[in-house]
Amino acid sequence: MPTATKRLMFLSSFVTSLGAFIVICSILTTQEWIRSTVSISDPSSNGSVIITYGLFHGKSVQELNHGLAEADKSFGVLGTLNSSSPKTLHFVVIVFLVLSLLMSLLSSVFTLYNSIRNPYQTFLGPMGVYTWSGLSASFVFLTMVLFVGNTQSNHLSEELAQRLYPLYPAITHQGTSHSYGYSFWLILLVILLNTLTVVIIIFYQKARYQWKQEQKKPMEYAPRDGILF
Repeated sequence: MPTATKRLMFLSSFVTSLGAFIVICSILTTQEWIRSTVSISDPSSNGSVIITYGLFHGKSVQELNHGLAEADKSFGVLGTLNSSSPKTLHFVVIVFLVLSLLMSLLSSVFTLYNSIRNPYQTFLGPMGVYTWSGLSASFVFLTMVLFVGNTQSNHLSEELAQRLYPLYPAITHQGTSHSYGYSFWLILLVILLNTLTVVIIIFYQKARYQWKQEQKKPMEYAPRDGILF
């Protein structure tokens, strides 16, 4: 059976890895990833299109200085995009985030298992926890980088605006500003929680190693009376 210290440490890492899993679930289901303002100008209207969206769903609003604005729209991101580079990369972003979710779940299972068993000599031990937590942090970091790249380089928001409002071709777009929402920044929390999971286990293993070394002190450190006896 694990010692009380081991149970406490692995249960602490279970809490952090489970926290990462819960946060990723929240990131997947919320729409507050980004708010993009696409300025438009043509002979009949002038103003901007404001698009707020997440990985799956979003909403758009027209704010025109003059001209007739269309009603607010709700849309599915993948369904709105045609077969294009922004759509492909957006799908890859979703895949990476789902993979990070699965890795966090595995890390939670491994830490919980280690709190009730002692599988040190197998992959089910700390090495498995390091692997799954590291992969989860890596996948979610790639998610962050690819989403920013798709938004900035592939003009994801402009592509959505063009599909949602076909009366405004790309030539009428006068510039776009982006503001990343809390769902996007929660990715940093996921990375932090996965890092804490690994740090807790490393700290425990170092303490365990030091304790073992103290139990193997050489004979010259033993009391003289004990040696004579």
